[in-house]
Amino acid sequence: RGFLLGATSGRTTLAGEGLQHQDGSSHLVAATIPNCKAYDPAFAGELAVILDAGMREMLVEQRDVFYYITLMNENYAQPSLPDGAAEGVLRGAYHLARATDATSAQRVTLMGSGAILTEVVRAAAILAELGISADVISVTSWSELARDGMAQADAPYLGALLASCEGPVIAATDYVRAVPESVR
Repeated sequence: RGFLLGATSGRTTLAGEGLQHQDGSSHLVAATIPNCKAYDPAFAGELAVILDAGMREMLVEQRDVFYYITLMNENYAQPSLPDGAAEGVLRGAYHLARATDATSAQRVTLMGSGAILTEVVRAAAILAELGISADVISVTSWSELARDGMAQADAPYLGALLASCEGPVIAATDYVRAVPESVR
């Protein structure tokens, strides 16, 4: 039981300091451990929800699990979580932002996690300038989404989350392709 904190996450942070910061596969490895819950939060609010749930699960419920959480040191604004996002944070993903123009004929869904999520938010803003509306989904745990998909083959959580979205779905992460592909 406990928290294993991996820093600095992703392959784009602190590249000049050497390969110890070039983490592209730790979430892939963590997904192979049955009692490991791996998260890649982008915001402090997400991290707070994960830490609170982990402490409750391990200390109050006495479950034999441990949490692997990747962290980063990028400086950027820390928005408040949208109302009702806590459940999604723990399940692996939630709507960070809805498409601003629901009448737009051109829509896309952007999914991102950890170090890359701020770039996904920036991409949504650029697309909006071009007349393309984007839903932004923060993915806090690709492995929790994948586990849910395997356990709930008929009605996975990710399917329900994406049901209200339109257009192509694009996943962006700072890890090897197999990490986001795990939810396919």
